[in-house]
Amino acid sequence: MNESKAYVLVTPVRDEAATIGRTIDAVVSQSLPPHEWVIVNDGSTDGTDAIVREASGTHPWIRLLSLPPRPIRSFAAVVHNTEAGVRHLKFQDFKYLGLLDADVVFQRDYYEQIIRRFEDNPRLGLAGGVVIDVGRPPNRLPKNRRDVPGAVQLFRSECYGSLGGLMPIPEGGWDGMTCAVARMKGYETQLFTDLVVDHLKPRNISEGGVIRRKWQMGIRDHALGYHPAFEVVKCIGRLTEPPWIVGAVAWLGGYCTGLIQDRPRIVPDEVVRFVRTEQIERLKSEVGFRTA
Repeated sequence: MNESKAYVLVTPVRDEAATIGRTIDAVVSQSLPPHEWVIVNDGSTDGTDAIVREASGTHPWIRLLSLPPRPIRSFAAVVHNTEAGVRHLKFQDFKYLGLLDADVVFQRDYYEQIIRRFEDNPRLGLAGGVVIDVGRPPNRLPKNRRDVPGAVQLFRSECYGSLGGLMPIPEGGWDGMTCAVARMKGYETQLFTDLVVDHLKPRNISEGGVIRRKWQMGIRDHALGYHPAFEVVKCIGRLTEPPWIVGAVAWLGGYCTGLIQDRPRIVPDEVVRFVRTEQIERLKSEVGFRTA
């Protein structure tokens, strides 16, 4: 491999036996394969580890890191497991670091395409393709083209190093904050909507039914410090998304619950201010948008 294009991947997993095989197939078939891929197993009981071990027997650059099981799932645990995987990378001369979920698939030249775009833009620090959930119309793309979902974030190594670590936010949303901090550090972040990544199951399905998941997303937005005006407009834009009306109401209800309870945040104040400033700028430029 050309050393200037060397990249590594880290994937946190827990009970992903139903999908991780397809993700492994997508990675091993890449026209530009990674130097190393650390898959961090957080106490899976469904045979996920056996699938990874079998793949590593054929592809030695795939490594399994097994951690003690946690009693419950946690959005913060995803961050802790990801950072554990980064610390256990043997190959340290990578130019790019990719975070990858274990339930996605993508085209054969996916990483080659993205790395080429990094090479074309020295200011690009964080990028990735658009993740389309199963059952979601592929033409309903997010209008926010700067926030990259954590399922497929790819960093320039210098950008990742400048972050000082990821934010283990219990309510979720660490990926959006990662993009915001990267921009605070002077890097560009970009979502490439022409590179489609198929997400093999509904997002945050472990949180329960669809209404519960919408409510939890509102709780998350409060934890991230989203501006109230931005949140209201965002939920209005989701009234026509299934489940019709009630989903958007549940989302806004979760956000308002966080406000009423005055739930504590771990996101630093300066990051909240930066995010809110960006959100107000977006509101001024376009009022009828949706966000991912």
